[in-house]
Amino acid sequence: MSNPVYLALDLPQLDAAKALCEKVKGHIGGVKLGLEFFCAHGHHGVHEIAHLGLPVFLDLKLHDIPNTVAGAMQSIHVLQPSIVTVHASGGRAMMEDAKAAAGEDCKVVAVTVLTSLDDTALNRTGVGGSAHDQVMRLAELAEASGLDGIVCSGHEVKAVHQQWKKGFFVVPGLRPGGKATGDQKRVVTPRQARDDGASVLVIGRPISRADDPLAAARAIEGTL
Repeated sequence: MSNPVYLALDLPQLDAAKALCEKVKGHIGGVKLGLEFFCAHGHHGVHEIAHLGLPVFLDLKLHDIPNTVAGAMQSIHVLQPSIVTVHASGGRAMMEDAKAAAGEDCKVVAVTVLTSLDDTALNRTGVGGSAHDQVMRLAELAEASGLDGIVCSGHEVKAVHQQWKKGFFVVPGLRPGGKATGDQKRVVTPRQARDDGASVLVIGRPISRADDPLAAARAIEGTL
């Protein structure tokens, strides 16, 4: 992948989202459309962004019984996403069915531990041990389920890459040096994540909320 940066384009107004994407598309490798965007704009919104000519990553984090998730995957075939996310905690059967239902050219990756969760927050959900341990366990399960890769924070991607040499690793929660982390608790820089084995770097607010999004996107690209 020539440019691993996928812009997280979760803006409430479709026209604003299209304008931002158009402005920075020469300095990103794709667009990540999450639950907020999909609920607001649906298939129409995805088509509108896809017309700008960049790969689309649908970050829907599907998590339900296997049959329901398979049906959801089939329903988005027409959108031709390059990447779709499911939750690894949905289990092996769900992940296997999700992959079987996906399009040939669509990578299915499993969300392990959200980057908004630290060890304390994770323990409160009933998961023992550290976030790192849970990521490693779920990465092993995702690989066994036939998925293409996982979503994890930059703190875990190096270890996961060593364990899963041919995996496809999506790293969100990235912040260029000196930037506020917001609600993201386990963050690293884009350069560090790439060096540690990330395949896709998901970057949102450092570009979308920058005073000059084009300059911000160009600066991040320049570090890679």
